[in-house]
Amino acid sequence: MRWETRGVDELREIFERAECRGAILVSSLTDGASVGLHGDEPVVLASVVKVPIALEAERRFADGRLDPQRRVTLPAADRSPGPVGFSLFRDDVTVSARDLVAPTLTISDNVATDALLAMIGVDELNAALATLGLTDTVVTGNEREVVDSIGRDAGFAGWDELARWFDTDPPADQVRRVDGLVRAARELTPATGTRSTARQQVELLRLIWSDAAAPAAACARVRELMGRQLTRNRIAAGFAPPVRVAAKSGGLAGVIRNEIGVVSCPDGRGYAVAAFTRTDRSGQERPMNAAIAAAAAAAVESLRAAGH
Repeated sequence: MRWETRGVDELREIFERAECRGAILVSSLTDGASVGLHGDEPVVLASVVKVPIALEAERRFADGRLDPQRRVTLPAADRSPGPVGFSLFRDDVTVSARDLVAPTLTISDNVATDALLAMIGVDELNAALATLGLTDTVVTGNEREVVDSIGRDAGFAGWDELARWFDTDPPADQVRRVDGLVRAARELTPATGTRSTARQQVELLRLIWSDAAAPAAACARVRELMGRQLTRNRIAAGFAPPVRVAAKSGGLAGVIRNEIGVVSCPDGRGYAVAAFTRTDRSGQERPMNAAIAAAAAAAVESLRAAGH
């Protein structure tokens, strides 16, 4: 049986075992040969959106539209929620604009991301994506706006109130009701949330890795920082040294687990990977992570076996 049939079935089975729906595309950076599943299906980006945000910031540093040494104050009273980074700081913090890019890509810092997006502008970012031909990639707002929208769609004032409600250990029937509202939220729906496709994210990676997405220095900085991402439990978990993986993960509300990245092999061949998953079940984060790793490894191996 040819890979086009057998391989797609294998990818589908990997995601089904994790009780999630998966969309994945893996493409050779050498000759463009690709394998995947649902590669043109709209998907929710979650924190994968931080790659184009970081890229556009670095582009503007390189061409002079933004001063990389501009001092940016992150007030303690106005911080995007998040489990790491500046969200946990208790006092005002001042950093340079360019230093915001490092935590954005390495630890997925929401505060740093929103500060960068404020300097760029949502409409301007979408216009830049369109210029790259990524017209199906749409950003609706910053990280704070995205999660607050989910909170409101679930019947709360915003994300913080929703999180506090869950911390009160509410009755199971109420949890099921709110969980259903969260999963149906606009920002967790590909048609209305911050979105893209696996194919367009593979194209974005190809442009970055070929220095075609922005000035070479900007692309190099994004590649370097993606290579330093702290999270290694998705694409990277499917490969062993000396294979190198540079990636950016994403997750949202226990529903979405994603990652895009480039797998670089010792023989010089590289593969762009874009994998997106969503589930209707709670507590599936680890199986979804493992599915992304297994699917990426299977797809890369199939391309290499075919000489790509």
